[in-house]
Amino acid sequence: MPRYGSGVAHDEPQLHDAQGDPDPSYRLHRRIRHVFHRDLNDVQQSALLAWLSFGATFGVTRALTTWIRDGHGPASGGMSLGGQHFHHYNLGIAILAGIGAVAIRGSEVHRKHPVTAVAYGASTALIVDEAALLLDLQDVYWTPAGEESVNLAIGIIAGGGVVLAGAPLWPALSREIFRTKR
Repeated sequence: MPRYGSGVAHDEPQLHDAQGDPDPSYRLHRRIRHVFHRDLNDVQQSALLAWLSFGATFGVTRALTTWIRDGHGPASGGMSLGGQHFHHYNLGIAILAGIGAVAIRGSEVHRKHPVTAVAYGASTALIVDEAALLLDLQDVYWTPAGEESVNLAIGIIAGGGVVLAGAPLWPALSREIFRTKR
């Protein structure tokens, strides 16, 4: 069974034994994977993986930075290079540059690879998490102005959710809106 980018419909797995009882050997993650590949095309799979990666990375980053700020972890308060604090949005920008290179020069199989979608979601989360710093060009991460960063991230997540959840609706809706009257 191809792992990604196949566009091939997969056969329905045998979820029950000969007596009709649930087959315990068919694990939940395999059933989820089957439905994921059966019901979503390559583009939908990439979008979902990117948004899942965004949410997970954002949550882990917020938890980790809070943990470090509360006095745990590195004595320097986070990552540093040459004695200077290294903001995690820099990692996001670097990863995003790599994704851009794949988009421009990569083969189709690389552009459709799940790692590309996951890396895109993670890199944008690292950048969005420090949006207030980028917008104000100040380190306001833990001040009230830092809340702008969280609010912006939540807005992006909400907007993305609406776009994804409504994906089947948008083509029909746009046809209705732009349909010429006869």
